[in-house]
Amino acid sequence: MFNQNLLNNHTAMGQCDCDCDCACAIALPNDWFIASEEAVPSIPVDCPFLLAAWLHLTDRCNLRCDYCYTAHTAADMSLPLGRAAIDATFRSAVTHSYRAVKLKYAGGEPLLRFPLALELHRYAQTLAEKHGIILDGIVLSNGTLLTAEMVEQMQTTGLRLMISLDGIGATHDCQRRYADGRGSFAEVVRAIEMAQVGGLTPNISITISGRSIEGLPEVVAWVLDRDLPFSLNFYREYSCAACHTDLSLENERMIAGMLSAYKLIEGNLPHRSLLASLADRANLAAPHLRTCSAGQSYLVFDTQGRISKCQMDMAYPVTDCHDPDPLGTLRSSTLGLQSPTVDEKEECRECQWRYACGGGCPLQAHRATGRYDGKSPYCAIYKVLYPEVVRLEKLRLLKYAE
Repeated sequence: MFNQNLLNNHTAMGQCDCDCDCACAIALPNDWFIASEEAVPSIPVDCPFLLAAWLHLTDRCNLRCDYCYTAHTAADMSLPLGRAAIDATFRSAVTHSYRAVKLKYAGGEPLLRFPLALELHRYAQTLAEKHGIILDGIVLSNGTLLTAEMVEQMQTTGLRLMISLDGIGATHDCQRRYADGRGSFAEVVRAIEMAQVGGLTPNISITISGRSIEGLPEVVAWVLDRDLPFSLNFYREYSCAACHTDLSLENERMIAGMLSAYKLIEGNLPHRSLLASLADRANLAAPHLRTCSAGQSYLVFDTQGRISKCQMDMAYPVTDCHDPDPLGTLRSSTLGLQSPTVDEKEECRECQWRYACGGGCPLQAHRATGRYDGKSPYCAIYKVLYPEVVRLEKLRLLKYAE
């Protein structure tokens, strides 16, 4: 079988588990960025260790989250197309000498197609074993449809679970509601507790918007009290959510809310490193040239087997699952998203944090500036947060060194 211990070690050293797939690099030890808060890494890492693939199992969802970028149609991925997508992923992994493949079973709400996720992951395991490739799989869910039987099946199949929780009570419900307008908080908490009872520790994805920022400390306290891994992700503006102007992030409010959450974390430091979890797409655990692997080491398959560079850019498919080398085609494509390195971004070249940040989301930069190599609209927020993330990691290391 594939070497799960190697993957676990790689993850523990800074590989982010969030659904944005940030900084897919061979990570360095946790003290890499701890020597000085003014440190400038000399050797950024941009090597092909892990190829990630997003499998869009369905457009259908039982929620109507205000920031969702997916059109909720009746489209579903078929089993033959799903197998073809996995075949395509492993073809490119072998061609480009990747040592690991990470499959993200997503939607829509992937638990609506849970039997398909299980079938596809079992198929992927056979290919991973055949090619000697490390395999990781994660279900990205809103949690509301989770059952104890699903938890048991994920455990048996080796699937991990990510659940979205944006706040406590009304803070979560104000942006993650059912189609009929009801809030989903109670069901999400039920799912998290069910998973934990079943021995499956879910990773918690917290999306922060202008609507939810004041409630951030409360939800961070909640996940810390339960010793849950989590990631803090900033709301991404896009056309479908343009009418929800209160989701937009204002620098001063955002910084104040984030620092309040950090102060709370300081009083309850977890055993696990938070270098890749506390500042949106940034990964301070290892130097890297790009914020995420979109356009480089990432394949996004829609329900029809078409392949895009990012799940937020599925309107611009580049190729499909029948391509002999979809990753090669995607990398050479000038259509849609472009992902320049941080050193190619004029406004980022001299920044001391550039190899931790990677320059920010290129899609977000393009929306704000009209350029993929433009400055992130969240740059000012990031520069305040990064030193604090490093300081928290120092305190955490000192605490557990004792």
